[in-house]
Amino acid sequence: MTLCLTKIESGLGISTCFSDSSVSKYEQIISSVVEEFSRRANQPGQFLNWVDLPKNQLARLEEIYSLAETLKSQTKATKLTILGIGGSKHTVENMLSLNGLNLCGDEILFYSDIDSVSFARFLHRLGNDVTTSNYMVASKSGSTFETKDGFLRIQKMLEEAYIEKGLSSDEAKKMTAKHFIAVTDKNAEKSELRRSSDSQGWLGNLYIHDDVGGRFSALDDHALFTLAYAGMSKEHMTSMLNSAQSMSELALSSCFEKNIPYAQAAFWAAAVADGITTSVHQYMGSAFEYTVNWHAQMQNESVKDTLKQIAKVPDSMHHSSEAHFNPANNFAFALTVPSDKGIACENAEGYIGALSKSYSDAGRYFCESVEMSKFGLTPEAVGALVQSRAFSTVYQEVISKIASKTELPAVLDSVLQPHVEVYKKNLKPQADGKDVVVAGRIS
Repeated sequence: MTLCLTKIESGLGISTCFSDSSVSKYEQIISSVVEEFSRRANQPGQFLNWVDLPKNQLARLEEIYSLAETLKSQTKATKLTILGIGGSKHTVENMLSLNGLNLCGDEILFYSDIDSVSFARFLHRLGNDVTTSNYMVASKSGSTFETKDGFLRIQKMLEEAYIEKGLSSDEAKKMTAKHFIAVTDKNAEKSELRRSSDSQGWLGNLYIHDDVGGRFSALDDHALFTLAYAGMSKEHMTSMLNSAQSMSELALSSCFEKNIPYAQAAFWAAAVADGITTSVHQYMGSAFEYTVNWHAQMQNESVKDTLKQIAKVPDSMHHSSEAHFNPANNFAFALTVPSDKGIACENAEGYIGALSKSYSDAGRYFCESVEMSKFGLTPEAVGALVQSRAFSTVYQEVISKIASKTELPAVLDSVLQPHVEVYKKNLKPQADGKDVVVAGRIS
């Protein structure tokens, strides 16, 4: 059994048990934190437009499902390849896994690399026939180097493949265009990819919405389109989005006893304030295989701290426990687990109990439990979990700054990522007009 000093239920398929009193350290400032966040939410330039994104996306489901069916029918290709990096990839991988879709990895493929061996391995998965897949190109600006590299190579190979089948050059270009759909900025002036998709006659319009950063985009168009393509029912997607919006409402409540995102953020903020520099968040089970990558991106880009270990158990348990349970170390721990009612439930419960006792004895700890379906989480739990994680990530900053009486910036640090430009600038043309590298060069 999980040691539980404070339990918070969402009513949305997830709950959290805290085994120590540190979570209540910032209970008294919840109103101030929520008020500060609410003042910024959905305002231009604050990058918090994901707060009401679930509600807004409900109105677009018919369009998204129609686009998915049309893309399949106009090429007869059954596979979909996602060309994107960061939030354009990790959010989609995570959402597929949490919803129990693409279990064999052969319906939805991903390509986000730039080296020759990775490209050869990707083509091998397509049977060296690029016409067997459709392609979703995801990039806010449309000029992301890594994404553009793969897109231009595949586009060229598609044209060549159709010419080999007897089509003229113009016909091959038109047929190639039918394989693509863009997820990018709505404004063609801001997006090179939108200009390309418009001029080449790609199917429809999917958007990366304004002020929704990649790591916060689990419910944006690229994820919902892929879920629809992979066979998620409209009913389940509706339930998922409604639950996510309900979590937004809970997260904007000043009721500490119900606000899971705030309580989890308070737990991590208290640990940092008390000098705990290393923390651990483990996810139990294969449904969370890709949650680890998405959560790590959230941690690195928003909290800007690489000292949190995020991993899947049981895989990582034995080799990490030597450090975790060393008395010389000082950790804060979290564990996300399935609410298991299946064939292995007794062993799963015993394992969770053993870890909970070990973590509680070794340091601060909370256990997050999520409701499961046959192959993944329930749609309600998926929506609640991804929206909760977005809130708790940003709340950690707001709690810490309000508690320490530190002035809050005009735009929260946790939603910006200025330092990524350090490497990006070296991929841009130099002063003499020569590129260091040329994205998508076909040699």
